[in-house]
Amino acid sequence: MAGAVAVALFAKKLVLLTDIAGVLNPQGELLERLSEAQINELNKNGAITGGMIPKIDCCLTALKGGCSTASIIDGRVPHALLLELFTDKGCGTEVYL
Repeated sequence: MAGAVAVALFAKKLVLLTDIAGVLNPQGELLERLSEAQINELNKNGAITGGMIPKIDCCLTALKGGCSTASIIDGRVPHALLLELFTDKGCGTEVYL
């Protein structure tokens, strides 16, 4: 739903604030940037599961609908949203097409 709302509002950026570090690889390490092709590969391998599936789908919906960037960030990190918006590093996973 959030992805569709972002598209309807012509948002430039979608940020999903969650309680995990972001998208993790099968070894449990944070993936800081993910392309659609990488997401498809992780889905095939079963690495993206549970509640991360709708978050990834939401990001792809927003990006395909016109958002420039979409990120899944760790809300447990102090000032996570500020870090995501005003630094180059951020604190989660950036999804891109």
